[in-house]
Amino acid sequence: MKELGGRIRRALSTRMGFFILAVALFWAKTLWAYNTKFNLGSTGSFQQLLLALNPLPTTILLFGAALYMTGRKSYVTMLLIDGITTTWLFANVLYYREFSDFMTFALIKGSSSVSNNLSTGITNIIRPSDFLVFLDVVILIVVLAFKVIKIDMRPVKKRVAMLISLLAVLLFGANLQMAYHDRSGLLTRTFDNNYIVKYLGLNVYTVYDGVKTEQNSAVMDKAKASDLDSVKNWLKKNRMSGNVSYKGVAKGKNVIIFHLESFQQFLIDYKSDGKYVTPNLNKIYHESDTLSFDNFFNQVGQGKTSDAEMMLENSLFGTSEGSAMSQYGTSNTFQAAPAILAQTQGYTTAAYHGDVPSYWNRENTYKSWGYDYYFSKSYYKDKKSYEIGYGLKDKIFLKELVPWMEQLPQPFYSKIITLTNHYPYPLDKKNVTIPKTKTGDDTVDGYVQTAHYLDQAVGEFMKYLKKSGLDKNTMVVFYGDHYAISDNHKKAIAQLLGKKSVDDFDITQFQKVPLMIHMPGLKGGINHTYGGEIDVLPTVENLLGIDSSKYIQLGTDLLAPNRNQTVAFRDGDFVSPTITKVGSAYYDTQTGKKITNPTESQKTQEQDSLNRTTTMLSLSDRIIQGDLLRFYHPDGFTKVDKSKYNYKLSAAKTSLKKAQEDKKTSVLYENGNKSTIDDYVTDAPELSTSSSTSSSSSSDN
Repeated sequence: MKELGGRIRRALSTRMGFFILAVALFWAKTLWAYNTKFNLGSTGSFQQLLLALNPLPTTILLFGAALYMTGRKSYVTMLLIDGITTTWLFANVLYYREFSDFMTFALIKGSSSVSNNLSTGITNIIRPSDFLVFLDVVILIVVLAFKVIKIDMRPVKKRVAMLISLLAVLLFGANLQMAYHDRSGLLTRTFDNNYIVKYLGLNVYTVYDGVKTEQNSAVMDKAKASDLDSVKNWLKKNRMSGNVSYKGVAKGKNVIIFHLESFQQFLIDYKSDGKYVTPNLNKIYHESDTLSFDNFFNQVGQGKTSDAEMMLENSLFGTSEGSAMSQYGTSNTFQAAPAILAQTQGYTTAAYHGDVPSYWNRENTYKSWGYDYYFSKSYYKDKKSYEIGYGLKDKIFLKELVPWMEQLPQPFYSKIITLTNHYPYPLDKKNVTIPKTKTGDDTVDGYVQTAHYLDQAVGEFMKYLKKSGLDKNTMVVFYGDHYAISDNHKKAIAQLLGKKSVDDFDITQFQKVPLMIHMPGLKGGINHTYGGEIDVLPTVENLLGIDSSKYIQLGTDLLAPNRNQTVAFRDGDFVSPTITKVGSAYYDTQTGKKITNPTESQKTQEQDSLNRTTTMLSLSDRIIQGDLLRFYHPDGFTKVDKSKYNYKLSAAKTSLKKAQEDKKTSVLYENGNKSTIDDYVTDAPELSTSSSTSSSSSSDN
């Protein structure tokens, strides 16, 4: 044993031996931090393998840089690299504990952003075990200081150092290929920093974020106030006034936005196996006090859900690549719905989601948009059986958010983001109440089951609104965020639609999602105007009596007479009541037939719609990428101060208590401080104490 110890000591006393020891210790402590300090959500043996592999390439590459140096300088460099990367790991451990996300350069550059976000103070955040990330640095310093390992003054051959660098590059290439095999579009369609760290490691995330920040900064640095002139000129020529007869009909009402995950228009009145898939939403769709739109399209790009939110809250498109919320949500200036409603009509604003706050960078973006509260996953009771896919099941989530909603001073603006109807549409047997479709496509056939579940959850929530009396003073907006079934499943789509086959025109029409605006006393009906998600905000503003012309918004009120009905898609295609563009082909929207010999009138319509589409997309990109709204100051609007918002559970409790005492308008206060949760009835089998026969099920046929 003594002889073995001597051999190990002699091996470690070589430069290569010390290098291997340093790499091994750093790898081990990083893996420990991944598994104990972060919640990266690695599931399955393949993702666990990637998690174990991803610290090695960058560690070998960074530490290997010291092998090109001679003597003591090589050891000191290795320790410095170890110390710097460890300090960055330590900082992220603390930041993640507070915000469930990793630090970004945009956040650090935002002057006091980091100190404001770490508002609870280091002493309240830090834990003794956090310092274990420095253990390897201490060990290396001690063994060198006490000469347990001797410094090897002999130089390492350059070709050996180069081979080690090459090994690091090859390992990274293998890591990247494996990551893309499990998660295609990992870097091109970023939606959660957790995913990059989980698949590629903290160091790669840091480099990626740095490059992305630098690219964004370069564009923003060149931007100037005069860049807004073209935007203002276009708006001056194309802005439409809101419908006068609807202006202010919902003034002072609570607003609840229902963000229906992956919910497509074809589900409305759709039957599967003889049962309506969405009986509750069907009922709302056809009610006399619901404004329903049957030619309403999703306009998302790579950012999917986040693009829908960007359009809904800002009337600006997502960017051409990636997610605008992920790339610009932290640093940009916005004039979004929450801030507008709060500043113009005194609304309390809140978003609800049953997933982690870092998803799509919501934690930071919602601060930029001026949301008073963000009730994410940590606010709700949670058990393993409560979750599916991307977070809490909708029936459980919708009931769990009630105790928070009833504390909000009225009027309030609440956005509720559902998630059970998210690809790949999994649903446990105890929650299945409708058979799968039989297209033979496994990806598609479960969709009606999760859509039916979502519909039941909405039905339960709407019955709560009525029983609690909230419905009398609330406008509820339902919209589908994006398509659920992509054009890779044309055969299955054709079967769902009862067609022999579908072409590109049919797929474009398949991009319709529902939009319903429901309020007691509202003059409703099914509206056939063509529109998209970019138009929701101006429509809602007009109903609330807010003058949208003060703000830079690219959409128009869907109820406005003689509005331009060209719907621009993020890829440059468009649809209108007369002409539809898909790629290089044009179709007659009314017949669905390809236009091969266009008339002069059709040529004019094609060119006008194409010009409008490309101009809107270009202007939107210019606004977001250049952060141009920092130069725009609408009358009566104050720039959002992100440091005012803290979405920690403890901070929200304190703030809500004070708000209720000050304003005395919350549902809870008006109900004599007695919760309305007993008015909420759900048949969710996981909630055995509250399970009962759901009245939503009675309308399934």
